[in-house]
Amino acid sequence: MIRQLVEEKLASSNSFLVDVEVKPGNIIVVEIDSTEAVSIDDCVELSRYIEAHLDRDKEDFELEVGSAGITSPFKVLQQYQKNIGNEVEVLLKEGKKLTGILKDANEHNMTITVTKQVKPEGAKRKVSIEEDLTYTYDEIKYTKYLIRFK
Repeated sequence: MIRQLVEEKLASSNSFLVDVEVKPGNIIVVEIDSTEAVSIDDCVELSRYIEAHLDRDKEDFELEVGSAGITSPFKVLQQYQKNIGNEVEVLLKEGKKLTGILKDANEHNMTITVTKQVKPEGAKRKVSIEEDLTYTYDEIKYTKYLIRFK
């Protein structure tokens, strides 16, 4: 029901639902993201909308509405699609960690472009090459936006 309310409210905006979690003590946590930026006003407006559609007399609850953290792992396809062209970190379930540019994402898999150092046969020095690697989401433990300070 909460998920439906949130999706209904966000349908006409650039924002989208990332997660709804009900924690012990009836604490409802709603996490949203946007193709642009999520403002405090967006969160307040959504919180008021949800509260207006729930009856505290029937069941008491605590509501927290916030935006997905910039360093939080992606949870939904829209987060992958929003970050196409950005540098990401991917940890595969097999334990291998990759960094590269998110090239594509669809319902089935994502593609990351990684830069590797290889030594061509007969060459004295290694050269950088780019390689596209595609993984299904069930092969991935997490993907998150990579922040670099240069």
